[in-house]
Amino acid sequence: MSAPEAGERQARAEWQADGGNAVLQLAGDWRGMPAELPAPPGDARRLRVQAQDITWDARLASALWQLLQPLAAESRELKLDGLPPGLARILTLALPAPRAAAAPPPAPRSRRPHWVTELGHQSHDAWERALATLRFVGELVLAFGRLLRGRSDMRGADFAWQLDQCGPRSVPIVSLVCALVGLIVAYMGAVQLARFGAQVFIADLVTIGVVREIAPLITAVILSGRVGAAFAAQIGSMVAAEEVDALRTLGIAPVDHLALPRVLALAVVTPLLAAYGAIVAMLMGGLVAVAIFGVEPLAYLNNSERALAVEHVAIGLVKAACYGVLVGIAGCRQGLAAGRSAQAVGAATTKSVVQSIVWIVIAASALTVLFQRLGW
Repeated sequence: MSAPEAGERQARAEWQADGGNAVLQLAGDWRGMPAELPAPPGDARRLRVQAQDITWDARLASALWQLLQPLAAESRELKLDGLPPGLARILTLALPAPRAAAAPPPAPRSRRPHWVTELGHQSHDAWERALATLRFVGELVLAFGRLLRGRSDMRGADFAWQLDQCGPRSVPIVSLVCALVGLIVAYMGAVQLARFGAQVFIADLVTIGVVREIAPLITAVILSGRVGAAFAAQIGSMVAAEEVDALRTLGIAPVDHLALPRVLALAVVTPLLAAYGAIVAMLMGGLVAVAIFGVEPLAYLNNSERALAVEHVAIGLVKAACYGVLVGIAGCRQGLAAGRSAQAVGAATTKSVVQSIVWIVIAASALTVLFQRLGW
């Protein structure tokens, strides 16, 4: 090789500016020579390596990797397409991959709405729920009208089955609770009457109290937890399993087939259970009066018979029937409005119990004031 040819084949490396890019120009024969490469410009973000008619070995590849590796780690843009294919492939495999794009900043946390806005939303939701309940009551009234005309989808067997489920199966718990309530009323009343030596009036207090107010109220609360919750769970499970949709597809009204027999069963059973509970409470009150406060059994019976007026019995039965209807409406309404999951069915069951108890207390207050104002 002549001297001019040897000068042309001498290894050279220099950085050149190409617009906004920095280009490393390589040329010559790099085999068997210590590869010393110049440092890149510090401000260039896009770098390119260009080689023209070079011969290379592992020393050049190592020198390029040492030069470019920190740049690749800084996520600078590197272009190696100007290198011989073999050298470009080695460097591509050895250099770190470009960093992924920086993660977007977290979305700002949603601010809690103003209390006025939240109050408006809650009021709107409460109004929608009230309208839905009124629509359900209207459908129930129409279903009862169809039953009276003989055009209802309600089956007699369903009504009889609901009577059995609501009535006889509730007798044990009604007996226990009403007996304890009669004991409490009799004992607390007797303690106050004993100050005036008027223990004989325990019979009046217990009889009027349990027949007119306490027995219907306690019976309805028991049925709301035992029967109303069961209604919501049964119908809600049918909604989740799309059985209610199947009834609609077959042309059967769910209110006629599911809700009406349950509500009618409670309207019939609740007064009977309330009357039974009142008898149990009166007997327990008599036991307390005779055994603890020394009232004569015959005097207690005579006073109870005298206090047990027809209007007290009628008012107690009317209240019990009203409470039973409310329990049935709450249970069936929440069951038909339940979602299609087990969690939604559980929530519907809870809502039915809470709603029915609230309705019972409101109805008890309203009826008590109404009957007192009417002089009954």
